Amino acid sequence: MPYEKQLYQGERETKREHDLKLKDRRKLEVTGVLDVDSFDTEEFLLKTTAGYLLIRGHNLHMKNLNVDEGFLTIQGKIHSFDYIDENKQNQAKGIFSKLFK
Repeated sequence: MPYEKQLYQGERETKREHDLKLKDRRKLEVTGVLDVDSFDTEEFLLKTTAGYLLIRGHNLHMKNLNVDEGFLTIQGKIHSFDYIDENKQNQAKGIFSKLFK
């Protein structure tokens, strides 16, 4: 039922901690992940308990993903990561829409 799913989603958002652990700019471990909105070898857009997170790099790939536990590992050359405000969210999705035309 959609109503129950919304309640469960709300529980996941409030109870999870959000952490980033970067190792040698080659491996990024993220906790508190709620959803992976989009990704390719250059960018990942994640919904986390702290807001939307945009990760940029080169030759990026998903190593581990467990949305139930809110854990994600990304490997590749990490160039940057940035939290996106609500007004910047549409701009980030515009980047991905250009890539997937």
